[in-house]
Amino acid sequence: MKPTTAVLAADVAVSLFPADFSAVPLPPGDFTIGKKFSFEAGHRLPGLPHEHKCSRQHGHSYEVEVIITAPSLEEPGFVTDFGALAQFKEFLNTELDHHNLHEVLPFEPTSERLAQFLAGWFIHNLQPAIPGRLVAVLVRETGSSWARFDVEGQ
Repeated sequence: MKPTTAVLAADVAVSLFPADFSAVPLPPGDFTIGKKFSFEAGHRLPGLPHEHKCSRQHGHSYEVEVIITAPSLEEPGFVTDFGALAQFKEFLNTELDHHNLHEVLPFEPTSERLAQFLAGWFIHNLQPAIPGRLVAVLVRETGSSWARFDVEGQ
């Protein structure tokens, strides 16, 4: 009896995957993680013309994502333990959540400037205490619009 194509294909597939996973070579490279946070805040952009809708008070359900990289992992295999980022969430909750951003920040709170500011806060306050290096901060105002600040190599 001649084997069918399906049996042959299954036989080939099995032979392509070795049973000894320790034989799989691990390529060199960097590891990268991301973590999302959220907060609610209002703002207006007084530098815009009066007719522009964003010159008036409005609010967003902001999402902020931090992206962190490292050339090697800390035990048990983390770039950074996600729990170590709790201080960043606490900062967002305490200082920005349910505030008018144009009243608490020293700049017009566009998403672009907010991403740069949050990167600066993270580098100054959190990065010295955790493994890994901040690569970027992404700020999302809506489901379809975002701004990202990429940190230059440190």
